[in-house]
Amino acid sequence: MSTIDRDLRVGMVGYAFMGAAHSQAWRTVNRVYDLPARVRMSLICGRDESKVADAADRLGWEAYTTDWRRLVESDEVDVVDICTPGDSHCEIAIAALAAGKHVLCEKPLANTVDEARQMVAAAARARADGVRAMCGFNYRRVPAVTMMRQLVADGRLGVIRHVRAAYLQDWIVDPQFPLVWRLQKDRAGSGALGDIGAHIIDLTQYVTGQLITGVSAVTETFVKERPLPAGSSGLAAQADGHGRATGPVTVDDAAVFVARLDGGALATYEASRFATGRKNALRVEINGSLGTVVFDLERLNELEFYDATRPAAEQGFTRILVTEGEHPYMSAWWPPGHIIGYEHSFTHQMRDFVEAVATGTDPAPSFADALQVQLVLDAVARSAELGSCWTEVELALADVAA
Repeated sequence: MSTIDRDLRVGMVGYAFMGAAHSQAWRTVNRVYDLPARVRMSLICGRDESKVADAADRLGWEAYTTDWRRLVESDEVDVVDICTPGDSHCEIAIAALAAGKHVLCEKPLANTVDEARQMVAAAARARADGVRAMCGFNYRRVPAVTMMRQLVADGRLGVIRHVRAAYLQDWIVDPQFPLVWRLQKDRAGSGALGDIGAHIIDLTQYVTGQLITGVSAVTETFVKERPLPAGSSGLAAQADGHGRATGPVTVDDAAVFVARLDGGALATYEASRFATGRKNALRVEINGSLGTVVFDLERLNELEFYDATRPAAEQGFTRILVTEGEHPYMSAWWPPGHIIGYEHSFTHQMRDFVEAVATGTDPAPSFADALQVQLVLDAVARSAELGSCWTEVELALADVAA
């Protein structure tokens, strides 16, 4: 395997919530893991010059620009990290790949299936020249989630029969919370469905190794008008101080759907930003013929495992603390029992991405994997529009997934 004999210079577009999380990971990854390339945080981009200048200083970037095209074309950038709203993912990613830059793009991949297909095609063209592309589904890199997948792959659960997944938040419960970009379809593509539903779609397909083939869905927008924002950052915002100007919410506040997976499992999914009291509650339960495994993001370092092959007198849910050195990703961190947190999933993501780029291998999830998630999102939206009609999920073509 070949390795990069110089720094891997990163340019990042966006500096708010995801930009800060990614910056933390870029700063940390070489200090934790022994990698075949050293990351250099070369250039950061944002539209507001004073804010992006502050972000560059605060987050550890060498320089800043207000023009993403300059970043993409820069000779000082090898990797383009896209942390912007979904409406700009397609244009930036395609331009970066055409310029020979490796690309890491936040989820969901795009706002539409058509845009996602264009990005997959661009990634396939670039791959022929040794350029790599990956979509940032960071929850795959939680050690407990990776171990959950290993348990399924090793047959410890037997035949998978049920999948239950929920991702619940409450940050827009207040009807006076302002109309930020995440509540506008032209910027975000969809609401809870694409923002947090995409995570549980990807996570369950990743863990089970099965793809969603059909869905029946309902969506709801509980608050249909909101005050216009005076300013926002990440998931926080302030309403217009005058309190008079409002605008329509054009995305879903919640989405619920049932699904079939191609291995025969039945599944239920719930994504809501109106679950009062739930701040970032992601929970997945997999039931199989030989056992059950449960992951809860609020107990990020743990799995619950039920082994039905044990003698009846010994059966019961076992708590597994996923902090041992032999657990996924954990060998570089702390002694057993010393837990890690949310930000570590991004460090693990950067580790895998840097290793793939530096050694000329394909990172995962690929843009084609992310297209498959986009196709599920599209089927859910169409089903909801058709009164919960059963809707088949189109499968990404095998040749683009290769």
